Formats: sequence, C-alpha cells, structure tokens
Amino acid sequence: MDIILLERVEKLGSIGDIVTVKNGYARNFLLPNKKALRANEANKKVFEANRQQIEADNEAKRKEAEAASGSIEGKQIVLIRASSASGQLYGSVSVRDIVEALSADGAHVEKSMVILEKPIKTLGVFDVRIRLHPEVNVTIQANVARSDDEADMQKDGVDVIAQMFEEEQAELAAAALSPESEDEGEDTDGTADEADAEVSETTEQDDSETKE
Repeated sequence: MDIILLERVEKLGSIGDIVTVKNGYARNFLLPNKKALRANEANKKVFEANRQQIEADNEAKRKEAEAASGSIEGKQIVLIRASSASGQLYGSVSVRDIVEALSADGAHVEKSMVILEKPIKTLGVFDVRIRLHPEVNVTIQANVARSDDEADMQKDGVDVIAQMFEEEQAELAAAALSPESEDEGEDTDGTADEADAEVSETTEQDDSETKE
C-alpha cells in the first residue's frame, strides 16, 4: 500500500514522504495511529493544503519532547526480581514493568515509547531506548537485581552473576576440604594400618613355624 507519512517513521521516511508498506502494517498501525494517510489523489491534496500546519505541530511536539528528555536521559530504574542460581529470572521484565518503574520515579512515558527489542530474562543492567518523539530518543538503564544491595553492586559495575558463580565454586572447594572429609581420610588410613599389622603378625608366625 502507498501511504503519505504524517510524521517521521524510523526506517521509512519523514513527513510528506510517499512510501510503500505492507497492507497489514498500514491498516493495523500507521493509519489508525494517524502516522500516515493513504496516498490517493484526494489525500495528497489534503496533505499539501495542511502541510505547513502539520510541520508546525510536529516541531512543537519535538521541542516539548526535547525539553522532557533531560529528566529521563541516563536514568536508571531498579527492578527487583527472583532468579535461579545462574541468574535466570523466574519470568521476564516487560515494557509494562519499565513504564511502571519510570512512572514511580517521576518520568511518565507511554508503552508505545519504550523500545525493547526482547524481554529481559536475566539479572544485570540493560540499556533501553525511549522514543519520546519520532525525532527524539533517549536511553535509560534497567537494573535488574535480586535485592537493593545487589542493585547497588551492579550500579557500581559488579557482575553479580559472575560473583554468584565464584561463590558457588568457593563453597564447593570449602566442602571438599571440610573436617568431615579429613575424618573420612583418617578412617581409611586407620583401616590400612590395621591390615598391615595383621599381615606382619601372620608373617612372623610363619617364620616361627619354619624355624621349629
């Protein structure tokens, strides 16, 4: 389908561009969200007649978004989640979770503004793009941790998952060197000593019988 863009659309074009897109994309997203018009002769005339006003409205919205971007750019939100020992979340962090966390932190954005390529499914700090306007993008960080303390560690650059692995390995090593393990070794040594003593006694008796 040929359409006329009413605003800049990433990977498509800018205001006034006539582009060809898949019918479903146009009908389900671009047209109902007033991002484009069907590129027929009637709409072309309507667009040209209103082009100046459309561009002025877009410029006003862009400036508003730029003004708001300063309080959002670089913001880090903390999301506390349960995870396995390997750092895999029991579930995932979604766009809705990010919107709610930003709102709680005083930054009000809409779900359509959050560009999350895929759900977050592990502990860690992740960059998330927020599109405040077709021409204004900012980046925030989602700090996903099991506790506030771990969130602070991740904020300081600590790899919590790597630390979890190191602690697990240390525990295994400590278990291998525990007193219980040493006691088991002593029991084994004692049994061996007793066996050696029995062999020695038997040899001495044989020697005595031979001499007689």
